[in-house]
Amino acid sequence: MVTGYLVVVNAAAGSADRDRVVQASAVLRADAPTDVVDSRGPEDVAAAVAALDDRALVVAGGDGSLHLTLRTLWQQEVPDPLVGLLPLGTGNDFARGLGLPLDAVAAAEAIVGGHPRRVDLLVGDDGDVVVNACHAGLGAVAAERAADLKDDLGALAYPLGALLAGVREAGWDLRVEVDGDVVHDGRALMVGVANAPYIGGGTELVPPARPDDGLLDVLVVTAVGPAARLAFGAALRDGSHLDRDDVTWVRGRRVTISGDPVVHDVDGELTAPLASRTYTVAPGAWRVVAPA
Repeated sequence: MVTGYLVVVNAAAGSADRDRVVQASAVLRADAPTDVVDSRGPEDVAAAVAALDDRALVVAGGDGSLHLTLRTLWQQEVPDPLVGLLPLGTGNDFARGLGLPLDAVAAAEAIVGGHPRRVDLLVGDDGDVVVNACHAGLGAVAAERAADLKDDLGALAYPLGALLAGVREAGWDLRVEVDGDVVHDGRALMVGVANAPYIGGGTELVPPARPDDGLLDVLVVTAVGPAARLAFGAALRDGSHLDRDDVTWVRGRRVTISGDPVVHDVDGELTAPLASRTYTVAPGAWRVVAPA
């Protein structure tokens, strides 16, 4: 039984989002004592986690806010954390993958009436985590180019960024190993590692991915030629890309991506170019409150 809620809100949230947080918090407060705190970055999230006690931590934000919160919980070794989500981001991809309401008030009602669901976490060899999905190569470049368009275009920025990146990029030399087996060694357009299916505001990167199956899903795309890139983009849009000969999809518990330094997009946050990174699944590492 939940004894209370601690709602952590991105301090940069606009007035419309603030109004939704007030309304959603009223729903939570009717169920149990509820505190609301602002977060301006990692230090504020760490302070909220330290003050959590046995309350549920409710993230009012998008995939980036959820990522920061789970990274803090993991690095502080909080045992079996319970997290709720009020989706306020542009993409809200993890919420989509779990079937959570995308409206903040409806999400609060789902938290009150829902049940804890144990889900996986992907852990990088540098101590970072992946809550939803990460991708290296084209997807990260697309996100980088979309970032400047996000304020004006919202969720539409990602498809436009993908189009710009797809036109200009010719791939990277990458080696991909899953559970010790080499599944690709050569030119690749992108490599995706998914805990849940969606990226970019509703694009299904790996439609069968499930965040509670104890596995990570790895997607390697070798459609590096101009025509192949366009064909892959069309297939990605209609969800048929896993059937393409230039797409490899495998499941496992550990993946290493190495080779040319390449930017990784981790839950919407961009890394510096990395020559190697390993991701390992931590099965059932945390609990999210989801509809019954």
